[in-house]
Amino acid sequence: MTWFEQFLHSVVNEWGVVLLQGALVTLEISGGAFALGLIIGLLVAMTKLSGKTPLVIMANSYITVCRAVPELLLILLLYYAGSDLINAVLDWMGHDPVEINGFASGVVVLGIVQGAYASEIIRGAILAIPVGHIEAARAFGCSRGLIVRRILIPEMMPFALAGLSNLWMTLLKDSALISVVGYNELLFTAKQAAGSTKMYLLFFVSVGAMYLVITLLSNLVVERIESRFRRWMPAH
Repeated sequence: MTWFEQFLHSVVNEWGVVLLQGALVTLEISGGAFALGLIIGLLVAMTKLSGKTPLVIMANSYITVCRAVPELLLILLLYYAGSDLINAVLDWMGHDPVEINGFASGVVVLGIVQGAYASEIIRGAILAIPVGHIEAARAFGCSRGLIVRRILIPEMMPFALAGLSNLWMTLLKDSALISVVGYNELLFTAKQAAGSTKMYLLFFVSVGAMYLVITLLSNLVVERIESRFRRWMPAH
């Protein structure tokens, strides 16, 4: 059998559907974690900009820990320690222990990690907004929530998109780390296929190509989003 025939027989025919399902799970985990990371990042950025010392110290501590500790170690700590903590609380309340959902755990763990990086991107983008725009909104009596929805988020996005798009690309690759806790995303599925067929190089190269395709498609989507948010900005 030639290399191409092996690819068609093993990767496409036998494992093709399973690998596509793994790729879909990777996108779902990445999308959920990215959304959660944006929410956490926005909250942490607003906390740092509030100037309240105790809250700023807590936010800086969270960011420092997530930056200093390797992401794989953070995932293992949050996944296993978080599961133990939840079951300990349930046991204290007199309930039976529960099995933590792998998908939800992956989204939460990656979202917490990515939130630290997103917070600095968002904070820098908020600082790039002219102060007069915020002051004008306050002068018109806008509430804090309205200012965030109608002023901060729309105006900061052109400044934040480059950093957030890089964060999304990083998150796509980091989602593969969830395979260490045994969840069936793309890389974990590829490991199973390679172990079953003993064609390690063939499957890992194929999965690498799938990650490349996802990245290229993501770049196209990001470019469309950037062009939409930058349409009101002056051309250079």
